[in-house]
Order: sequence, then C-alpha cells, then structure tokens
Amino acid sequence: MQTIRLIQTVEAHTEGLPVRVVTGGVGPFPGESMAERREWFIENSDDLRTFLMCEPRGHGWLSGAILQPPTRADADWGVLFIEVTGVLPMCGAGTIAVATILVETGMVPVVEPVTTVRLDAPIGLITAEAVVREGRAESVTIVNVPSYAHVLDQTVEVPGRGTIACDIGFGGNFYAFVSAADVDIPFERDRAEDFISAGREIMAAVNEQLDPVHPVTGFRGCEHVVFLTPPTGPGPDGEIPDARHVLINYPGWLDRSPGGTGTSALMAVRHARGQLGLNTDFVNQCFIGTSFTGRLIEETRVGEHVAVVPTITGSAWLTATSQFMLDPSDPFPAGFTL
Repeated sequence: MQTIRLIQTVEAHTEGLPVRVVTGGVGPFPGESMAERREWFIENSDDLRTFLMCEPRGHGWLSGAILQPPTRADADWGVLFIEVTGVLPMCGAGTIAVATILVETGMVPVVEPVTTVRLDAPIGLITAEAVVREGRAESVTIVNVPSYAHVLDQTVEVPGRGTIACDIGFGGNFYAFVSAADVDIPFERDRAEDFISAGREIMAAVNEQLDPVHPVTGFRGCEHVVFLTPPTGPGPDGEIPDARHVLINYPGWLDRSPGGTGTSALMAVRHARGQLGLNTDFVNQCFIGTSFTGRLIEETRVGEHVAVVPTITGSAWLTATSQFMLDPSDPFPAGFTL
C-alpha cells in the first residue's frame, strides 16, 4: 500500500444530510482571518476539496468542513465549509455537524447541560450551543448571520415553464422561494428529479434576470431554489411544521437537510411579510421529513434592508471515522464529477 496523502475525518449526518469533517492530516492554511484562508484555499488547495467531496470518494450531495486553528482569540476552532460546488462562507447543517463532532469526540471542553462552541468561519464568528446529556450532543442551536428579504413578489421568465413568481431571501446565501404548485410537480419522493430540473432552470433565470447582490459584502448569485408546499401533518419527530419544502442546490442536487441558511432566509421573508414575529418558534420540514426549528431573536439592518438575527436548532449523528488515502498511481488524484 502506497499513499501520498492521508486525511482523517469524522462522518456524520445532520437531519439526513451527510457531512464529512476533516479532523487531521491538514495543516493550517495561510491567512490572517478565515476569510483570507478561504481565498487562499480556493486559489491554491482546491484539489483537497474535490479529493474529499467528489467521486470516487464523495458524491454530489455530500457536505463537508475542514477544521483549522482559529485566527481569533474568542474562537475554539476555525472552519472552512466545503461542497462539491465550492467553499461556502457559511453552512447551517455543517455547523451543527461540526459542533456535534467537537463535543462527542472531546475536541472541546464538554460541559453539561450546555456546551458553547465558538467557530471562526469565513463569514465571522459563529456561536453554537449544544445541549449535552451523558456526553451526547442531543441538539445544537446556532446564531446565524443577519438575514433579510432581498426582494419580494418578483417574477422570472423560465423557458418551457413560463412566468414563475418568487421571493428572494438571504440567510448566509441567497435563496429563491417558489410555490411547488406553480411548477405543477407533486410533492412526492419519486418526483425528485423533476424538482432538480425545475430548480436548475429557475436558478439560472433568477441569476440572469434578478442578479441578487448582498449590499454590504458584495456576495452575488442565487445557488438555491426552495419549492414550498403546505404542511400536511406532523413529521417523524411529532411536530407539526410551519413550512414544508424541497431545496435544490447548485449545480443540481436535492438537499437532504432542512437547510440552516435556507430556514433563516425563509424566516426573514415571512418576517418581512408580517407573518412571523420575534421570539416565535418556526419549524421548517424538508423533503425527507426532518426539520430545523428556527427563531428570530432581534431586528437589525443589512444595508438599506430591515433584517433579523435568526437561531437554528437541529441535530446531527456521528456515523463513522475514516482515513482517505491517495495512491500515487491513482488516475483521479483530485476526484471527478459527472
């Protein structure tokens, strides 16, 4: 056996979404902040992301994170969030998985009943509070970035589908919210590929015709489409959701989790419409039936927009520890996508 790369990971899933967290085999990246490290990583070490996320070691709906020493004194760990599509500034499901892994592997001091984990991320400091019982992180609540309704009551022209109504919200990433009824696709698991196709087409139309840009950071582009449908009953946890959806991510995969930044964006849109107040639980159920519980804890501003600060609560479960190797003769040293 020969290897020129050996990466240690802990595998988990957050409400159904697989998350691969790198815990060893990677040194600190250059940069005075995690935002600078993210830029350096994209320019100089992106083959590590594709090595871990893409086939044959990964797959199209896998999320991940790379742990780093923090660049700030008030953080426990630094983190870069990675996917098949790139390096994200923030990932809610990824944060919940990282906090759970840090607690359950003892990589942070564990205090019961609540352990606070502070993560140095490209988008800033993320605080996660894990409810811990007998060493198990039963749930994690994160305080997300200020979220806001970017535009409401918009329409886009989608070839082959006509005029589609949508709202655009920001919760760490931009999301287009569409009624599932408007694309005439039944909310059934065997129609997943139909939702993926529709999501790709709407995503392209939104970026071409609406071109969302964050007024402060300059972050540009919508890479997520959410199809909403009325809740029909309680989920597996017995809760009756406030919203039910299927989430399609760029370039075309169906999110297995309820989406942390997506839930934040949806709550911001509901708040802007006067449909969701502060300090009220909001249960957002995804396509496979799991849910996140969100809550808006204060109002603020993002540029000219009224914004809200959301919290997201969900759970993750550890599934494996792994070591990934690279044989020097491997024809796919950086993985591949189809």
